[in-house]
Amino acid sequence: MTGTAPAITNDHMHHDTPHAEPVKSTVGEVDGTKDQGHMRGMFLVKKNVDGYIVNFHAMKAKEAMQHGGTHNLMVKVEKYGKILTDLMVNSKVTHPNGKSESKMLMKMGDWYMTGYNLGHHGKHQLMVLFKTTDGKKHFGGVYYPEEKTSPQNQNHHRQNHHEQHNH
Repeated sequence: MTGTAPAITNDHMHHDTPHAEPVKSTVGEVDGTKDQGHMRGMFLVKKNVDGYIVNFHAMKAKEAMQHGGTHNLMVKVEKYGKILTDLMVNSKVTHPNGKSESKMLMKMGDWYMTGYNLGHHGKHQLMVLFKTTDGKKHFGGVYYPEEKTSPQNQNHHRQNHHEQHNH
């Protein structure tokens, strides 16, 4: 990777990800085990971004394995079941306080990786912009940790929504 790769700018980063669609029944599959994206502290979400399957993987970094933060963000991109290893991949994290930072990801085997400080409480938006060999740019993102919607919260929301419309 060279320093000539374009940095992610606010032009490419939006708080929504219109090109990123969830891939059916792949969220949380870690070595064939489903656990809603969390298995022994690991986070894995697969998204369809412009026809590419993008694996977002975040996990707390071991002390000797920190690559610039408390957590390692790892991304793997696949097309037609084949892992793409010739990409330029940039990332951006927007922290719960609204501040954001961008980092290039370095290639490590089939994955691209960098480190971010994700240990503080709240929801972080993890985004990637990758450039394929055809020169096209692709953008998508996920939230870490994923929001957990419990039946109790859904019922509470429905009850509040119902009460608001009946007054």
